Amino acid sequence: MNIREGLEEREFENLSPFASYSRRTRGRDRQEEECDIRTAYQRDRDRILHSKSFRRLKDKTQVFLAPQGDHYRNRLTHTLEVSQISRTIAKALRLNEDLAEAIALGHDLGHTPFGHAGEFALNQVSREGFAHNQQSVRVVEVLENGGKGLNLTWEVRDGICNHRISTSPHTLEGQVVRLCDKIAYTHHDMDDAQRAGMLTEDDIPITLRMLLGYDTKERLNTLIHDIVDNSAGRDSICMSKDIQEAMMDLRAIMYQNVYQSPIAKSEEEKARSMLTELFHYYMAHPKAMSKEYWELLAGRGEPLERVVCDYISGMTDQYSMDKFQQLFIPKSWPVY
Repeated sequence: MNIREGLEEREFENLSPFASYSRRTRGRDRQEEECDIRTAYQRDRDRILHSKSFRRLKDKTQVFLAPQGDHYRNRLTHTLEVSQISRTIAKALRLNEDLAEAIALGHDLGHTPFGHAGEFALNQVSREGFAHNQQSVRVVEVLENGGKGLNLTWEVRDGICNHRISTSPHTLEGQVVRLCDKIAYTHHDMDDAQRAGMLTEDDIPITLRMLLGYDTKERLNTLIHDIVDNSAGRDSICMSKDIQEAMMDLRAIMYQNVYQSPIAKSEEEKARSMLTELFHYYMAHPKAMSKEYWELLAGRGEPLERVVCDYISGMTDQYSMDKFQQLFIPKSWPVY
């Protein structure tokens, strides 16, 4: 018995009967030789972690566009926080921590520059539509590894695709990540908003603070414990009614005070306009895209709109601004 087989055996001994066992994965689209050290889900985690798309998350907006400060979250730090919260809950519920971690690390790989503002822009201009969860799956199935994808297991791809609130993952680990995504951004977006002076603790009703906690750390602790307490020994991941409603009330406060604030909306409009102009430019000049994306058109016969969305959604905030400036902002002529 090698190391991987020993790990798989220990899963049967230690994990909940509702957990996803590595040995029982539905597998990959392309069969490949098993690793003698890592389980299938551990390999998926490593492939995501070492991907180019994962590294680009560090320069993509979470909420605040180009914030002036070192401590505001970006798409990468959001992903890491989702991963850590998911691992904590998965471990407490005796679920497959490796699967939860892989899903969490991959759930936002397809996100656009400038967060949901960029996602909205591409969804508006593309006749095929655009959703970051579906794009994340496309990243791991097609775009990474020179067009070959990462060949991840079915369970990881299912969790990535179904992490939005309107969808339902087939594994409990995927359900954990789906909830932890909401918990993480509710927690850290409020923390960032307070740091930016857009929100104070006094803006949160005292009834919510009495129920959830008197600062962001206490509230995060409450939400995590509520999921563990209400999901233990069950075949679904859930929260208590009171705590879930309170979390939704917190999100409503964030929408009113931060996400829909005049400052945020005005800057988001600029980002949407910029990405819209880039989309139209590359539709008219597809060979101006990077070579790997141009080869998707020639080698796979992909629709032009889809490849242009691939290219733009893969950009970081700064790269998209540099491209816009290069293409649309006049340069001064050199004078000798």
